[in-house]
Amino acid sequence: MTRPAGGPRPSPQAPARVQAILQALHGARPGARVELDHDSPFRLLIATILSAQCTDARVNLVTPSLFSAWPDAAALARAPLPDLEKAIRSTGFFRAKARAIKACCRALVDDHGGEVPRTLEEMTRLPGVGRKTANVVLGAGYGIPSGIVVDTHVARVAGRLGLTRQTDPVKIERDLMPVIPPAEWIFSSIALVLHGRYVCQARRPRCSACPLRAHCPSRHLEAEVLAGKKPGGRKGPRNRRPAAAERRRRRAGPRPAPDRS
Repeated sequence: MTRPAGGPRPSPQAPARVQAILQALHGARPGARVELDHDSPFRLLIATILSAQCTDARVNLVTPSLFSAWPDAAALARAPLPDLEKAIRSTGFFRAKARAIKACCRALVDDHGGEVPRTLEEMTRLPGVGRKTANVVLGAGYGIPSGIVVDTHVARVAGRLGLTRQTDPVKIERDLMPVIPPAEWIFSSIALVLHGRYVCQARRPRCSACPLRAHCPSRHLEAEVLAGKKPGGRKGPRNRRPAAAERRRRRAGPRPAPDRS
């Protein structure tokens, strides 16, 4: 966006700029949809819980056998915990996820007749379900625009675009909701996740191939990385967690995967 000489700098959240970003996303990802395989809001809910700290591709490998063994909320609520942990082990944080899934399914059975509710308030009362998970399920599962999904990808993209200075997911969502039209909440949530996953990556942003490049104040980041710098940081080697330690963390970590946003 060109600023007239001597004129005021346009706000990063100016409606025209946000609209241009949305148009570019529509052009790059028409018909964007979540990459978690599902055939019902319930199965999307369980898949979303499993996707915490795990790739969608890995979750998609686990859910067919999971739902074959326990096809609905009542069955998962009754599932023996050790068996459920074994079934989802490869998604990481499997003990915490298994407990969250059983508690969530018990609440669905006890309070909602085994069905996933259709309001944000009811969704976020379910054990292990925060705003992010609720927005995913309501948007992609029911077509209800309840808010904007803010995961690590959306947080990164929104920050690099200058749409927010916040780091807390709830505060980021608060910044985005007034400037993105409600009719675009479902699409923008999915498209921003995919954009962060495949283009605006944390360690190697692909600025030269970015459809949002013309609207992005961070379009220099790829050049910084190629010059040996971390994105937005100083030159130097990256600290990477050793592979063996990462595997141990995923196997044993007791920290819960439930969405608390």
